[in-house]
Amino acid sequence: MKQFIRILFFSFFLSVSAHVNAQHPVNWSFSSKKMGDKLYEVQLTAEVEEPWHIYSQFTPPGGALPTSIKVNKNPLVLLQGGIKESGKMKKKYEEVFGMEVKYFEGNVTFTQLVKLKANVKTNLSGNLEFMVCNEEECLPPKTILFNIPLR
Repeated sequence: MKQFIRILFFSFFLSVSAHVNAQHPVNWSFSSKKMGDKLYEVQLTAEVEEPWHIYSQFTPPGGALPTSIKVNKNPLVLLQGGIKESGKMKKKYEEVFGMEVKYFEGNVTFTQLVKLKANVKTNLSGNLEFMVCNEEECLPPKTILFNIPLR
């Protein structure tokens, strides 16, 4: 009987894990917009389902995993300033981390200005890592690759 209960529990756990992985609560989209001669605005936008949230890239060390965006080197591209974030930011003291954290619910857009060194077609590629949580749980961190045309 104990063996039957273990098998039943394990099957249920696998079923729930597969459902969570298939139905991730964050969907990403990527775009670029020409702003001027050789100047582009690149946007990485997360659509976060309720009741989930993702953390700001400016989350202090020792707390939740901040959203991290890493851009691959491209000899044709110059990054202009840092990555800006816009959306419905909230600040909250979380006892589990012992600090105030910054996070986004709903949509959040991370924006980077880039300048091309020449009038050529190229891409901005890299990866982003983020963690999604709600009031009861956090899912494991996830890494997404991106490759955004600059045309």
